[in-house]
Amino acid sequence: MSKHNIVFIGLDTHKVSTEVAHIEDQRGAKTVHQGKIKTTKAAITKLASQYQSKYPNATLHFVYEAGPCGYWIYRLLTSLGHCCYVVAPSLIPKKPGDKVKTDKRDAMKLAKLLKSEDLTPIYVPEPEDEAIRDLSRARETAMKDLKDAKYQLKGLFLRNNISTKVKDNWSNQHLRWLTELVLPHPSQQIVLQEMIQTITERIKRVERLVNELAHQAKLWRYYPVVQALQAMRGIRFLVAVGTIAELGDLRRFDHPRKLMAYLGLVPKENSSGDNRKQGAITKCGNGRARRLLIEGAQTYKHNANVSTELQKRQETLPKVVIDIAWKAQLRLCRRYKRLMQRGKHRNIVVAAIAREMLAYIWAISREVILVPVDPSTRISRVPA
Repeated sequence: MSKHNIVFIGLDTHKVSTEVAHIEDQRGAKTVHQGKIKTTKAAITKLASQYQSKYPNATLHFVYEAGPCGYWIYRLLTSLGHCCYVVAPSLIPKKPGDKVKTDKRDAMKLAKLLKSEDLTPIYVPEPEDEAIRDLSRARETAMKDLKDAKYQLKGLFLRNNISTKVKDNWSNQHLRWLTELVLPHPSQQIVLQEMIQTITERIKRVERLVNELAHQAKLWRYYPVVQALQAMRGIRFLVAVGTIAELGDLRRFDHPRKLMAYLGLVPKENSSGDNRKQGAITKCGNGRARRLLIEGAQTYKHNANVSTELQKRQETLPKVVIDIAWKAQLRLCRRYKRLMQRGKHRNIVVAAIAREMLAYIWAISREVILVPVDPSTRISRVPA
């Protein structure tokens, strides 16, 4: 047994149980189904010890699919000194004629594909980065719930032919008008009061999450990058922190085109010979970060200008970052107008601007020096 250098172990993880299979690193080796274990830290630690005892001179390489169970298995195995990979289910090769899918087959398939190097591991964020990402996603969910509550109230007004007399919706004046509104039936009045109360609670919930995100982001190791990205037009605090929370360390991309492809902002292509056919964007990768960039890209329809608010965000930033942001604004504003004059659809133009924004975001992230975080203060800074 000691002659093997690497043992590839596939894990088909679920909430309660995990199927295990392995294959040895030698020509003609067969995939072996190990069995089923519980999805607990104790069971996975025991499994790793059993494999280490069986193959004392071999390196153990574990692999499992990304899913709702998160990354705790990856962190557990790497803390034990083993190699672990997390792969996206959409990137796992599948034969067209393979119509039988079971947990046992999936575990054996993962081990075999890892040995043949046909799997592409995904980026696993650090626990601190994942915590900020969860907070950012919680704010986004709260905003969605607030919009849904407002749509329901507008639907009630539409059904009863009620039109508001206040132009600024959801302002203090508008909320006072809502409390003074009296509907003809007592049942509808109860519904109205419940909707108003729901909207008020959800507004406060969004405010709490935004304040907490602003506080926690200052203690985050990527806060200098968040500050630097706000030098660009269309990227305020929430967009900057949401983008970095979803993408993590941008320095792992050695070229901006790889970052564009990672976010699915490159066009589909089906070319053969002299024929080249391109379609819509692939929409691969992280959809939340792509949506944030699409929102920011729409601001480049206006002429290039440094507003008062943008200038305030740039006051404490290095000159090299400000120069990159101004260069980006000049180019992207011109490109937006040029594409619109060529008759391109507005959505296509915005997607193209968002794709080029990524190149400047990547360039800014390379200019920011991440100072090691002091454990006592946990605060980083942007060097002048």
